[in-house]
This record gives sequence, C-alpha cells and structure tokens, in this order.
Amino acid sequence: MALLSRKTKRKAAPYLMVLPALLLLAVFIYGVGSGIIQSFGIMTYLDRTEFTLEYYEQALTRTDLMDSVMFSLYFSLVSSVLAAIGGVALSFLMTQARSSRFIRLLGIQVPITTMHAVVALAVICLFTGAGLFPRLLHILGIAPDATWFPSVVGAPSGWGIIVVYLWKEIPFVAFTTLTIMRNISTSYGEAASTLGANGWRTFFEITLPLCRGAILRAFLVVFAFAFGSYEIPFLLEPTSPKALPVLAYIEFQDPDIINRCYAMALNGIMAGICTVLCVIYYVVLQREKKQIR
Repeated sequence: MALLSRKTKRKAAPYLMVLPALLLLAVFIYGVGSGIIQSFGIMTYLDRTEFTLEYYEQALTRTDLMDSVMFSLYFSLVSSVLAAIGGVALSFLMTQARSSRFIRLLGIQVPITTMHAVVALAVICLFTGAGLFPRLLHILGIAPDATWFPSVVGAPSGWGIIVVYLWKEIPFVAFTTLTIMRNISTSYGEAASTLGANGWRTFFEITLPLCRGAILRAFLVVFAFAFGSYEIPFLLEPTSPKALPVLAYIEFQDPDIINRCYAMALNGIMAGICTVLCVIYYVVLQREKKQIR
C-alpha cells in the first residue's frame, strides 16, 4: 500500500504543480469570454440575451476613436522602436564589457521589476514644472524659470509616457538579446576581421542579423504591452486625445451598467489589434524555427 501510495503521489505531482497556473488561466479565459459576450450586448444577469452589433457600430463611428487609436499607436510605436535600439545598444555594451552579474542586475533586472506606477511618479517628480530637473536648469542659468521646461504631464507629444515605458522596455529588449550576443562564436568576428571588416561592420553584418529574430519578438511584445496598457496614459496623457485603453476605462466607469457593453466593444477593437500582433509574432517565431532547422 505504501509503494502504491508513493507511485500515486509521483503521478499526481505534475498535475498538482500545474493546477495554480490552470486556475489563473481559467480566470483569464472567463474574463476575456465575459467581456466578448458583453460587447455583443449580452448581459444575462440583466435578462439581456439578444445578440447585437450596436455597440461596435457606436464605437467605430465615434468621432474621437481614430484620434485615440492613432495616439495609442504613436506612443507605442515610438517607445518600441527606441526600446529596440536602446536594448540592442545596452546588450552590446554589456557583451563588450563582459559585465558581471551585479551590473546585469542593476542594468536589466532592477528596471524590469520596478512597477510602472513608481517610474511614473519618479518622472513626475523630476520633470514637471516644479520638478527637480527644471529647477536645476533654472539654478544653473540654462532656463529662464522653472516653468520653461515642457511638463511631463499632459504633454501633447506624450513624451512622458514614452520615457516611462523606455525604463522597462530597454532592459527587456536587452534581456532577450544579451544571451544570444554573449554566445555568438568569436570565430565569426575573427573571420570578418581577417576579411578587413572593422568592429562596427562586424556588428551590423554578423551580430545584428543573428539577433534579428529575438529583437523583432521583443519589439512586438513591448508594442502590444504599450498599446494595451492604460495606467501610464491615464496618469500622463493630455486631455485630448485619449489613449484607446483609457477611453475604454472611462466608459467602463460610467454609472449606467449598460454602458459596459460599449466599453467592452472598445476593448474588443483593442483586442483585435493586439491579436494581429500576436499572429505576426507567431509567424516570426515559425520562420525563425525553419531557419534554425
């Protein structure tokens, strides 16, 4: 009996270990499914069971929808491109300097684990009109007064949102490319040097192409995250236009519970764009696997 019990425990152990992840996945699927159903006007707890596209029609014909989508695409694309460039540069510098584990901890792991809200608070304290940086420029005589510096909150360019995202996105891109760069055989560089290539040409023609798949995957991940995130735009964006996730959040907070269908339709549009990005990510991953084979 004891032997049978041990065998049973061994067989059941993997399923028990994966159970918490399955529970989280079930909650996620339930939330997404419930939101999709509500976007079509179905709310069973209010006896609304008729399928309708009315809320999608209202969302798609909204006058400020295109401005919101373009603003979201703007800061997501800019932050993702800059993150890709900065992440590759950071990874390259760490590889060339043969950085220690402590340096990698400070340069990659600490920024990644820092909450976006904390970074946003730090950016507000540093770059608002009464922040530390404008005051320092005024004391040094570079700026005529502390209000001369463009405020990070409500800037039409959305530069504050981009700065906050770069804090975590640059280390994330570096995290995905650092291992590949560190493990590229030195024979490639030696062969390139023998043929007359300098260090920069070796980097752009050998190192960078070998990291291309990882860079593109990281770019798509950070772009989808920036596009779907609402808390940083909610804190730092201008009055108009609103980012698409913020529009959905505002509509969801409406006291009229029926308005949640409209909010979920906005979320459905946002989810559709993110789904396209997921498909592109999958295609890139499959192409990379074929190249490896």
